[in-house]
Amino acid sequence: MSDRTLTHLDSDGRARMVDVGDKTVTKRTATATGRLVTRPDVIALVRADDLPKADVLATARIAGIQGAKKTSELIPLCHTIPLSSVKVDFDFTADSILITATAKTVGQTGVEMEALTAVTVAALTLHDMIKAVDAAATMTDIQLRDKSGGKHGHWTRPAASEPVGGSSAPVEGTPTKRPRRSKPRANTAAVIVASTAGALGTREDTTGPVIAAWLTAAGYTAELTVVADADIATEMARVLKSAPAVILTTGGTGVSPTDRTPEATLAVIDRQLPGVAEAIRSHGLATTPMASLSRAVAGTARGTVIVNLPGSPNGVNDGLVVLDDLLPHLVAQVSGGGPHA
Repeated sequence: MSDRTLTHLDSDGRARMVDVGDKTVTKRTATATGRLVTRPDVIALVRADDLPKADVLATARIAGIQGAKKTSELIPLCHTIPLSSVKVDFDFTADSILITATAKTVGQTGVEMEALTAVTVAALTLHDMIKAVDAAATMTDIQLRDKSGGKHGHWTRPAASEPVGGSSAPVEGTPTKRPRRSKPRANTAAVIVASTAGALGTREDTTGPVIAAWLTAAGYTAELTVVADADIATEMARVLKSAPAVILTTGGTGVSPTDRTPEATLAVIDRQLPGVAEAIRSHGLATTPMASLSRAVAGTARGTVIVNLPGSPNGVNDGLVVLDDLLPHLVAQVSGGGPHA
């Protein structure tokens, strides 16, 4: 246990404001981090700026800066200090928004509380902006990462103090590490049908079995699940944990309020394959102009190939025609084999 006394208490144990008048004026910096944990589909909506409350990140950034400037009004024993800079940045994992705030001043006391307040207010603002779509979002892991200046010089949080579980916030200047996952299993595939009516059993699924049969004929062992549109992101994350070589989705690619498949896909892929999605759209346009309304995407998620197909039987057939020759070549490339385009 440290032998340093608590400077915010006087000799009688009463709270007091520390007198910093005799301290040396130095450049002082502090960086704090935190996370807002939410669903993958909400992450995709934030990144696309497609929430009911627009400009989510810009609003949260301004709120964080304002919070830092108001720290002495919110925390009773903090000094009013002249901030020279407050920077608030955001990064993403599949299920969280990472918040990093850095505060700077030239003065006689540190800016740790200003950095922590900036992160906290930014997180609160993010929660306010997304609560209409995810009231269960969680603010967590708010902590001081490092500070410099003053008598004690530079301090960095020890590695042993990293948050346990979930996706931890990155230390400033280092890349975010993805969770470890098994290498995709050869010749395995998953079919996810996004259909609220199909999940409820009020409508027969006519697309999933077609895709599963096509995959089986191509040499894959295919798993088929039918989920409500609102559950597509959760199901996508579940299926990815099993590391199939291919995931083909059907449904939820249009422009209705419940269509969420592209957002769920964008939240997990690390490389987009826009040419694949465009080829499927172009093939469909040969028979119907409605194909232009598809927002389907394609990409890879740590070695798993993911392709969105439309929800109609004709749209699925169009997509499978395109994938007939393309998928074997694509899977071979992603796994490190086969000729390169």
